[in-house]
Amino acid sequence: MKHITTLSRPRLWKTALATLCAAAFSHMGLAQVPTPTILRIDTANVVLYIEDTSDPSKFATDPNVTTPGHPNNFFRNVMIGDIRAVNGQPVLGTFTSTGPGGGYVRTAPTPGQAIADTVRNGVQVISFEILKSDGTPIGTIMASGFPAGAPPPGSPSNVSGSNFVVTGGTGAFLGARGQVGAGNNPPGVPPMRGASITEDPANRRRNGGGSTQLVVQLIPMESPEVVMSSDGLAITHSSDFSLVTASKPAAAGEILSLFARGLGPVNPGVDPGAPFPSNPLAAVNSPVEVTVNGKPAEVLSAVGYPGSVGGYQVNFRVPPDAAKGPASIQVSAAWISGTAVSIPVQ
Repeated sequence: MKHITTLSRPRLWKTALATLCAAAFSHMGLAQVPTPTILRIDTANVVLYIEDTSDPSKFATDPNVTTPGHPNNFFRNVMIGDIRAVNGQPVLGTFTSTGPGGGYVRTAPTPGQAIADTVRNGVQVISFEILKSDGTPIGTIMASGFPAGAPPPGSPSNVSGSNFVVTGGTGAFLGARGQVGAGNNPPGVPPMRGASITEDPANRRRNGGGSTQLVVQLIPMESPEVVMSSDGLAITHSSDFSLVTASKPAAAGEILSLFARGLGPVNPGVDPGAPFPSNPLAAVNSPVEVTVNGKPAEVLSAVGYPGSVGGYQVNFRVPPDAAKGPASIQVSAAWISGTAVSIPVQ
């Protein structure tokens, strides 16, 4: 994937671009309050291993598909599944859940269930470790709370149950808050397969499991934002790095360079507060997307801008069919979208 950088530009352009970026990346007046982002996380091969024996020597020893025993209540369990998509975009990753479970609390309990004012199936700690399709780590989301029962107030409309609070994250999700609920599985698709704790989880994919969707309402620590130079939005023509303005608008099909903050970790990594390197360029770990009037644009590269602290350069192509007039530009990283800005297209 070709990256258009200042390294191949004449000295005058490099000086102009350096001046632009110094001004843009030092401007802090447009920092946005992060808004919630919805992540629909689809999983596969989900198996719930139920602790149905008190003999630890039998744990994870049976290579075959097992039928779990069903303790009446208060039993421990471990759920493991593969993350396969986020918001419909193919990814890799691991979903886990562990804690005590069963017919835990009920407003109208049967014998063996606990009476309470709520209906839940236990207390669980869950995690989502998400990777790009090539195995590049994106980040981890951690949550804890209650499976089953009603979703928390204010949940997205496609949440059908459970009540988890996001306790934090790593990587692209560092410092995130929010809540998690169970999504709606397609009809006839089991959300998981129950297994005895004696079943060997090394054979989980071969033995098969269920599929489920978890819906994360995420409040990130920061969101992507296009930065401002002293002369306007830091979106430039890649041909000469002059600003896109009303007197020099973008053209359909043209390659533009967008300068932003809040795109998250890079590879190779840099220490917090350290400037991004120039050789090699530090590519953004997370999937980066740019939309023009709501339509996906081709993203050619997304890197930490050399020498800046927390500044990024994203090169993208305006869609060839982009309409003339004001165009809404929005950048996202790790499915977290920034505030849309407007540029003219001729």
